[in-house]
Amino acid sequence: MKSSALLNKAAEMVKITLATVLLAASVHFFLLPSHLALGSVAGLALILSNFLPLSVSALTMIINLALLGLGFLLIGREFGAKTVYTTVLLPAVMGVLEKVFPGAQSLTGDALSDMVCFLFVCSFGQAVLFKCNASSGGLDIVGKILNKYFRMELGKAISLVGMAVALSSAFAYDSKTVVLSVLGTYLSGLVLDHFIFNSNMTKRVCVLSEHEDELLRFITQDLHSGATIYQARGAYTDELRNEIITIVDMHEYRKLMNFIQEKDPKAFVTVYNVNEVVYRPKTK
Repeated sequence: MKSSALLNKAAEMVKITLATVLLAASVHFFLLPSHLALGSVAGLALILSNFLPLSVSALTMIINLALLGLGFLLIGREFGAKTVYTTVLLPAVMGVLEKVFPGAQSLTGDALSDMVCFLFVCSFGQAVLFKCNASSGGLDIVGKILNKYFRMELGKAISLVGMAVALSSAFAYDSKTVVLSVLGTYLSGLVLDHFIFNSNMTKRVCVLSEHEDELLRFITQDLHSGATIYQARGAYTDELRNEIITIVDMHEYRKLMNFIQEKDPKAFVTVYNVNEVVYRPKTK
């Protein structure tokens, strides 16, 4: 058990490391060349670098450490401990990229293309971190706080706090950059929600079947899931039947639908998407 836990912990740290490196690369190769101050600490650091004699990576480190203390107080030790690592690693990797690839040359040569590339690469990296109950630091911490205490969708929370940063780019850059920064900040929340919710999507499956007992055994014993049974009456036949309702993840959903198709092709099945489930974790 201990070795398995250590392996899981190591695998999680590898994911966190790779996601953080991906974030740093997206900032260096897409954000900085086009001066896009998208709602993030890196965007804020980019703006401040026009007024302070410090590099973007150094300013990112300073701001992240300040907000990290807030994360410790309001979110908890586990979140903060992992984010300590990413808070240090992110600006460190950015600093290395500044040395290895000085000048921050754009890979696309176009500000709009840079924004689109940054949105998808950065949002993917953020989604990986949040799944590991970590963060890249900075405004992600503020977004996580809003998510925890005000039940705001994570992407929208980050967009809200980041919009002020995007608007502040007006103090350093032209109107086109400001517009792209604001637009990119808004879209980043939608893209982040796409990565988070699509990967966490579960299904609510409702089944009326003549093979009720076999279906329940499959759900409880093979899928190790729970189910709720409601009595339903047909409007035309006035016949009483039991409706089985279960919540399953995407992997379990495919297994369940294959079982129903094989065991009872005539079963009446309705399926709903579920974005969030609050429940006591099941044990296998």
